[in-house]
Amino acid sequence: MAGEEQAVDIQEFARLDLRVGTIIESAAVEGSDKLVMLKVDIGSEIRTVVAGIRASNPPESLPGKKVVLLANLKKAKIRGIESNGMILAADGPDGISVISPGAGVENGVRVR
Repeated sequence: MAGEEQAVDIQEFARLDLRVGTIIESAAVEGSDKLVMLKVDIGSEIRTVVAGIRASNPPESLPGKKVVLLANLKKAKIRGIESNGMILAADGPDGISVISPGAGVENGVRVR
């Protein structure tokens, strides 16, 4: 559990733009055994995201999966690919588990 010195207040949390999206394309990033390149539909646009989730999430298993995307993360170039966001995931006993909202939640809905 986070200590008081690491706690964020509600204004800091409100700055995060967490959006529901659906992975529409997925491919292994060449030269890496951890990275996948994802195309994520967040309702108003399609985002390209590079994520280190491949060990537990083969690229062919990802299209159609609902995810939560940190949409206002600064862009980064990873292995020559511009990544525009971050997929939320957690480490568990079976590896990396992508955080997924229920199937009925529409793309673009803000997580709060």
